[in-house]
Amino acid sequence: MDALEALRTRRSVRSYVETPVSREDVETIVDCARLAATAMNVQPWEFVAVTDPAMRKRIADTTDHGRHIAQAPVCLCVFCKEGKYYLEDGCAATQNLLVAARALGLAGCWVAGDKKPYCETIRDMLGMPPDQKLISLVSIGYPEAVPEPAKRPIDEVLHWENW
Repeated sequence: MDALEALRTRRSVRSYVETPVSREDVETIVDCARLAATAMNVQPWEFVAVTDPAMRKRIADTTDHGRHIAQAPVCLCVFCKEGKYYLEDGCAATQNLLVAARALGLAGCWVAGDKKPYCETIRDMLGMPPDQKLISLVSIGYPEAVPEPAKRPIDEVLHWENW
């Protein structure tokens, strides 16, 4: 699948079939995430791939909107070392991994991290150092169903020269 198709067809998916995701696919997804835009090339990110069902359930139960993480074959946890642009860099990496997953025929859903009350709990559950900030939790798997939410048309969101 080409990049434009992956971008145009990516959706947030919260239900997955039981088919496992290969280690190779997880590595490809994270490889794309690590190549994201990063301010001053700081590359503050670290990624934790969680495939253990018990740990995915613990993570899911800790979140406020991530119950589907327990059902997904993989949860990719995106962390960044705190710095001036850690949030922007981590969000760019998260978007890259979502698009890469779509390009491989997988689906995912971004669950908020930064500024959520459960950030430190999940960081500690995964054994991350204290200077790491949780940016996002992303469920990854083969979709059971893909929602088709309405998107605003281009002529509604694109403004030329001024508002």
